[in-house]
Amino acid sequence: MMTSQGDNEHVRLVISSENIVADSSISQPQTESSNRSLKWWIKTLTLSITAIVATLAFLKWGVPFVFEKVLLPMLQWEATAFGRPALAFILIASLALFPVLLIPSGPSMWLAGMIFGYGLGFVIIMVGTTIGMILPYLIGLLFRDRIHKWLKKWPQTAAMIRLAGEGDGFQQFRVVALFRISPFPYTIFNYAIVVTSMRFWPYLCGSIAGMIPEAFIYIYSGRLIRTFADVQYRNHRMTPLEIIYNVISLIIAVVMTVGFTVYAKKSLKELENEENMDSEHGNIQLEKLPLERQKHFQTPSV
Repeated sequence: MMTSQGDNEHVRLVISSENIVADSSISQPQTESSNRSLKWWIKTLTLSITAIVATLAFLKWGVPFVFEKVLLPMLQWEATAFGRPALAFILIASLALFPVLLIPSGPSMWLAGMIFGYGLGFVIIMVGTTIGMILPYLIGLLFRDRIHKWLKKWPQTAAMIRLAGEGDGFQQFRVVALFRISPFPYTIFNYAIVVTSMRFWPYLCGSIAGMIPEAFIYIYSGRLIRTFADVQYRNHRMTPLEIIYNVISLIIAVVMTVGFTVYAKKSLKELENEENMDSEHGNIQLEKLPLERQKHFQTPSV
């Protein structure tokens, strides 16, 4: 009788301990998940507060300094040192050469908008950036093997770039345009694209199409900066109609920027999922592409 009770007690203890182990194994992933979520929220909140403080500090001290020490002297210098044809040539040259040297060309676009406005400023930006997209492409063809080796060190970046070379001409045009709109650094893209099966004309046409929204946004922001400078330091008084126009234009520019960026990132993500590329193992087959490139590319007369 005592033996039977002891056996029953042992069974209950074993079952109880198994239940405890099972419950702990179930609750452990939940605890880890909640801890990760808490850490993510803490990190996001910290970064948000830091960004807000940095933005307020920049608006308080940085913007006046930039206007006084950089913007106004630059505007006065360009008004007296060069004529408009010379300025247009300088801006086109900077927009063409900066991407070759991996230098951001945003300041040159701002100056084009500030000095020349929407019409001529747009022409200057598009001519300069078009040359600035062709030159790295042609230079990249000379160093294709080195670029290929470099991309092997960054499989995730290479996997994204490989998307642009997939499909027919229209598909390549579409993906290149999305890359131009997205936050992907286009100065690197101009060189790296040569290791894919991308053809020249879809690359050029897609690049031009993707640059059009960015050109207008830079022109508008440049005009807005000049307006603020005139109001702050040149005693220019804005009419109520000008204020309403600038506020509405600013809202439209912000919405367009966010909308284009989100759309481009979402579309590229969908294309990446469709391709089912294994970025973790760097499954990027680029070895045969130099031979393919000779078939698809003939040096264009530009």
